[in-house]
Amino acid sequence: MAFSSVLSQLKGGLIVSCQAPADSPLHNPEVIAAIAEAAVLRGAIAIRIDSPEHIAAVRRRVSVPIIGLWKQIIPGSEVYITPQFHHARAVAEAGADVVAIDATTRPRPAAERLAELVSKIQADLQKPVMADIDTLASAQAAVDAGVDLLGTTLYGYTRDTETLEPPGFELLSNLATKFSVPTICEGGIASPQAARRAMELGAYSVVVGTAITGIDILVQRYCDALSHSASAT
Repeated sequence: MAFSSVLSQLKGGLIVSCQAPADSPLHNPEVIAAIAEAAVLRGAIAIRIDSPEHIAAVRRRVSVPIIGLWKQIIPGSEVYITPQFHHARAVAEAGADVVAIDATTRPRPAAERLAELVSKIQADLQKPVMADIDTLASAQAAVDAGVDLLGTTLYGYTRDTETLEPPGFELLSNLATKFSVPTICEGGIASPQAARRAMELGAYSVVVGTAITGIDILVQRYCDALSHSASAT
């Protein structure tokens, strides 16, 4: 199934992830939509958004592609990014152009196999699938399952990679060399120079979240640094 028209719009630019912690005042559909629109007005080629409610709000304000996901905690499974088909359906119906899923090799909820989930999203929802992976092995499994995009999103966030620090440039380089499926670099990109480096290593495009939109986390980091400085004097 060809999704070339959507995928071509994601090539070669900046994708901004607009998300906020659930306890933040920014965790509001219209606020997230405003942040997304601001990013697009300054040149972002696409937006990455969590939850159907936020996706729908963003869709009303931007026309660029939306990579949609829905973080859901399922008892008995560590897979939480769009873990099941009904989550993917809600994401697609809210207005996402691409559905992002956890494609690590961790046990999936309800014994839903990765290949089955990918196929149903592509066939039933008519949406390309972005596989959020953590290792070369999970990337291989995702490619074998037929995904349309790879993302280094979960590098450093799983048991297999918890000792590693994003961005996963070595992983990115290996993915770009080994697979014809486009790879999006996501996770740990904290400067324009790092984003450019990712492109030089073969990234199809680059996702930046916290460094642009993570006000809660960034303010906390500055405050912690100043607090430590003050206590040391």
